[in-house]
Amino acid sequence: MKLLWALCLLSFSLMGAAQDLRLGFGTHKPPYVFEGEARGLEYDIVVAAAQRGGLQVAVQHAPQERLHLMLSRGQIDAIATTNERSGVSAFYSDVYIEYQNVAVALRSRELKIERISDLRKYSVNAFQRARNLLGPEFQKMAEANPQYREEAFQIARNRMLYSGRVDVVVTNMRILRYFNREVYTQVDVSQPLTLYPIFPPTGYRLGCRRQADCERFSQGLAAIRADGEYAAIERRYAMH
Repeated sequence: MKLLWALCLLSFSLMGAAQDLRLGFGTHKPPYVFEGEARGLEYDIVVAAAQRGGLQVAVQHAPQERLHLMLSRGQIDAIATTNERSGVSAFYSDVYIEYQNVAVALRSRELKIERISDLRKYSVNAFQRARNLLGPEFQKMAEANPQYREEAFQIARNRMLYSGRVDVVVTNMRILRYFNREVYTQVDVSQPLTLYPIFPPTGYRLGCRRQADCERFSQGLAAIRADGEYAAIERRYAMH
């Protein structure tokens, strides 16, 4: 109880001295980010934590490669959905969300994938910066696989998977299932899939140009976890 009270007092004091934060978010990936609607599971968590930490957020959406370049050039102050393996020099917040990524293939392909290194035998499509964010074993596979590609837009991954234009996609199943609603008239999304759970959960942080911004965000994150706002945001998207 004392901790919660202390976090609330800290939150109020930070909000009284709000600072602007130009924050980069990736492209449309429901239910985590609904681009153009200013909402989503991840979006709501990040904005709530930033605001509770006394940061006035101005969100910009762009593909991850462009966002990392913008951050390095000082065109934005922070970027979401990243971590210390991103390859960009930045300060990092506490982990605010975890994604459970999997390798996915059409069951009819009958692929044998038991570990990350097995992916080098197949054509693979993953999200931008996956080669950095998913760890050294995945990066080694990506560098050794001439059929490895990264794509900014998840909807394209759905189309490639169900049309058979790629052997394997690396994705989060909540995102893939959501986009099935948008591509079902273009490809046969009823085809059975095989999921290969070869990845540990990936923890994502805010990457900031200024250490103080990440510290404020982490303090705000602790506050929304402590008072239940974080859990309330999760409940809003539980059915997606």
